[in-house]
Amino acid sequence: MGDNNNKIGSFAWVDLTVESADEVRDFYKQVVGWESDPVSMGEYNDYCMLPPGKEPVAGICHAKGPNSGIPPAWLVYIVVDDVDESAEQCKRLGGKVLVGPTSYGGQGRYCVIQDPAGAVCAVYSDKQ
Repeated sequence: MGDNNNKIGSFAWVDLTVESADEVRDFYKQVVGWESDPVSMGEYNDYCMLPPGKEPVAGICHAKGPNSGIPPAWLVYIVVDDVDESAEQCKRLGGKVLVGPTSYGGQGRYCVIQDPAGAVCAVYSDKQ
């Protein structure tokens, strides 16, 4: 995740997960002027997107591996204290857990959830 404000309840990051991250990366480079920084996922690269000369502001990811179940929409990550507890609360309150909870490359844990109205977001903690 980015080094954005990591206070509980704040937005920490935003990702877009799509079938062709390379094509969509190039689209956003042309439309909004972002540069890209590849992030190795082993056999392919996902991308951190950044304004010229600035810190990363978003990710564009392939719908592969751990991202295979994430819908193709801009996904916000909201900081929570405990991802597993938030996932349980989500289910208790009528929401759905779509992906996870899972570890994120040694940088914390996340879980993609759907609220009772159908909106999708992710909860994230930098705690393992």
